[in-house]
Amino acid sequence: MNLNKILVLHGPNLNLLGKREPEIYGSTTIDDINSMLKEEASKAGFALDAMQTNHEGVLVDAIQAANGQYAYIILNAAAFTHYSIAVRDAIAAISVPTIEVHLSNIHKREEFRHHSVIASVVVGQICGFGADSYFAALQVVIRELNREAGK
Repeated sequence: MNLNKILVLHGPNLNLLGKREPEIYGSTTIDDINSMLKEEASKAGFALDAMQTNHEGVLVDAIQAANGQYAYIILNAAAFTHYSIAVRDAIAAISVPTIEVHLSNIHKREEFRHHSVIASVVVGQICGFGADSYFAALQVVIRELNREAGK
């Protein structure tokens, strides 16, 4: 496993960040988030790759392909969080620890968003802090990887 690489995966509609419902999701774009995450990871000595897809199978393929290639995954599965057993099973099938993130607090939104089918197979969940949810996850990942490396 490459202990210096982190993968950030963004699910459906996140390509519209900054335009889609800014009162819920904020005005920061996905490109802004990816750039800032890459910069923070680099400062800490890690490489970070990011990918967004609106397609469930593409997300499943990316999760499967991460096995043995990345030390951690930060995943915003977006709507797939609430119903995709395929995404859940892909996470469960690999050995790469995964942190679930959401921009909004899914527990304060519509009832159907309260349940995450992936929660039982991820390391933890961070939600409700806008783009900072990603940064909080990245800080956890950096601390964990440094701890594992004895730093």
